[in-house]
Amino acid sequence: MSIERDLTAIIVDDEPIARRRLARLLAAIGGVQVVAEAGDVTDAVEAVRRHRPDLLLLDIRMPGGDGFDVVDALRDAPPAIVFVTAFGHYALPAFAADAVDYLTKPVEEERLAAALLRVRQRLETRNAAERLAEMTAAFDALRQAMRREQAGLPPFWVRSRGRLVRVSAAGVTRIDAERDYSRLYADGETYLLDETLASLESRLPAEQFIRVHRSTILRTEAIKGFRRGRHGAWAAELLDGSEVRIGRSYLSCMKLIAP
Repeated sequence: MSIERDLTAIIVDDEPIARRRLARLLAAIGGVQVVAEAGDVTDAVEAVRRHRPDLLLLDIRMPGGDGFDVVDALRDAPPAIVFVTAFGHYALPAFAADAVDYLTKPVEEERLAAALLRVRQRLETRNAAERLAEMTAAFDALRQAMRREQAGLPPFWVRSRGRLVRVSAAGVTRIDAERDYSRLYADGETYLLDETLASLESRLPAEQFIRVHRSTILRTEAIKGFRRGRHGAWAAELLDGSEVRIGRSYLSCMKLIAP
């Protein structure tokens, strides 16, 4: 696209007042033509497919689903997406879904102008096929993680090689204590978490994670069985083939898993 031409945009928000305010801000900034508005997921998807805009200004919470449902429905031909919401805690999932920017209400004109500049830069440089593949993978991972959260499995956010990485609790097989930290074993990788094992134990679902040693917590679904050693010590056999010794004061955990 040429940087000189106006961007075409669709505003999606279930509050008419919020849509009007955003439209006024865009008019004041200039260079953007609002081609449609929508107040729910269904209307938003239909409007995008009809108008094929450059930009989608997208709220998260709305009737009929949420903003991530709109992204999911448009994976075949996604516009540039800027989330505009009153909730700051969705920022990381939004960027995981390949959002160009994330604005919190009330939106300031200067902040919106900066987001529009990022949109232009994205549209000028991105390779459509590559961006689509990246967004598809990111969104599938996000959707699975959100479903696990809804099932009572909070994710872990860990630092790894200069990045903030989301580790699903459903993928964790084992957690070991390392002084004031904890080491997560998940999907063949290990991650160091800035939280003690005692703190983790207090917030993990007791029916899905169990402490088997003063320095180890296991995910119950990762346990294949139990084996008694030569000197009477017990160990938990994991599905990945590894074994974890069970502390003497934690032998009752076996009755909870295999009564």
